Amino acid sequence: MSQAALTFRLATPEDAPLLQPLVQSAYRGETSRKGWTTEADLLVGTRINVAGIVEKINTPHSAVIMAFSPTLGNALVGCCEVLLKPSRKIGYFGMFAVDPTLQAGGIGRQVLANAEQYARSHGAEKMEMTVIWTRKELIDWYVRRGYAVTEERREFPHEELAKMDGENRALVEDLWFKVLVKDL
Repeated sequence: MSQAALTFRLATPEDAPLLQPLVQSAYRGETSRKGWTTEADLLVGTRINVAGIVEKINTPHSAVIMAFSPTLGNALVGCCEVLLKPSRKIGYFGMFAVDPTLQAGGIGRQVLANAEQYARSHGAEKMEMTVIWTRKELIDWYVRRGYAVTEERREFPHEELAKMDGENRALVEDLWFKVLVKDL
């Protein structure tokens, strides 16, 4: 099923309570299992809290982009963060979430393309991201969109899990990130 064109806007701190459940539902808990991006077999607990989203929105050189579907009554259907690193001309793509009941319909491709355009328009020449190394299907999805898997490895922020609300823990050992990069 092909998704109609989405509309996009930058989030404000007031949007954080709307964004948090979307991000949570895309990655953690039973609802996340309705989509294919779930981390429910790897991690339990809060993916990010409202305060963490507000922090991303307020961080200099950072934008949280919200995606809305006109065909679904302008419902929030996706989001992401683009953190610009102007000195290196790189954008970092993160906090990518699509409503799990709407995944595999083209929304993610539109959100990613919009994030890349945003980064380009702010001087980025490359986009980078990190993906948990065991997420082969997700890494393959990014490769099909022009990203290259680098040899760089970044550690998983276990200490950040402990700071979140509620019980948060890894369900598997040896979590770390692969770094992916694309020329814009």
